[in-house]
Amino acid sequence: MHYKSFGRRSGLRVAELALGTGNFGTGWGYGSERDEAKAVFDRYLDAGGNFIDTADGYQMGQSEQLTGEFIASERDRIVLATKYTLGGAGGLAGTGNSRKAMVQSVEASLRRLNTDRIDLYWAHFADAHTPIEEVLRAFDDLVRAGKILYAGLSNFPAWRIARADAIAELRGWSPLVGVQLEYSLAERTADRELLPMIEALGLGGALWSPLGGGLLTGKYRNNEQGRLQGFGGVLVHTEDSARATSTVDAVLAIAREVDAPPAQVAIAWLLHKDAASSTTLVPILGPRTLAQLDGTLGALDVKLTAEQVARLDAASAVPLGAPYEAIAKSAAGIAGGKPDLLQARKVPVA
Repeated sequence: MHYKSFGRRSGLRVAELALGTGNFGTGWGYGSERDEAKAVFDRYLDAGGNFIDTADGYQMGQSEQLTGEFIASERDRIVLATKYTLGGAGGLAGTGNSRKAMVQSVEASLRRLNTDRIDLYWAHFADAHTPIEEVLRAFDDLVRAGKILYAGLSNFPAWRIARADAIAELRGWSPLVGVQLEYSLAERTADRELLPMIEALGLGGALWSPLGGGLLTGKYRNNEQGRLQGFGGVLVHTEDSARATSTVDAVLAIAREVDAPPAQVAIAWLLHKDAASSTTLVPILGPRTLAQLDGTLGALDVKLTAEQVARLDAASAVPLGAPYEAIAKSAAGIAGGKPDLLQARKVPVA
């Protein structure tokens, strides 16, 4: 396992693969019992991992409780990340991104995790009510109090993240260091705004659902259920489009070529994206069983050729839409010696 600074905005050193503990516990009626979760945790650490990602709402709080138990003897080695917004600490007042919700939630998380600090604290989802200034100032207060060390935004639109980043910088508050987002061969709409923003601002990227909820393993073609049944289809991609089918076809074909499981090919593609990035993109593994973890850690040894990466890129590509397609056409016109569509018209001189 290699390590990198989490983006260009911090010196926080994280492993190239993170362990998501959303499956630690059975509060949702689907997940890992304690012994299985402990085996997953131990194997991840044995592989050199140090980046653990959880949330107050995962498995009705059980995920944080189990994570806190497991990290007790390894606390200083671990980069511990958790989230607030959806946990509901204290009922309705504990939901959303308000300062009140944040303070109640961080105190509850610290108790469940049995630690005096959280290394990276995420606002889990954007809400429609809380001003971003309130979120940023509350983050800054928690950093100054030593209860969190770094802060980031998860599942926020790019324009809100960019505005928040500028406000924190201008007001001298603790900077945002990262963004958590869904990104995989199955879900590439972040190519439009989020990933270019991450590159430009130097933020670290934590990529959840790197297997598209299991779609990229190919198992749903074999009538296996997995998360499709366990999560009731929530946060799970299916073959509901020609693009999805071509993506799974490409993953399975390349898996045969490199003699590796499809899951490893999908994660190896993300690791290639990280290597090509000027910042840091860390896939978050979310295994329920030890076998699932072992099936994904092998991606560290999978080497894709440039031609194979290009095939995966092409099969999974999404339209970038406006204004990017117009910009690309204009750039192509300039390269071909055609008039620049964006150039201002020249007024002839009499």
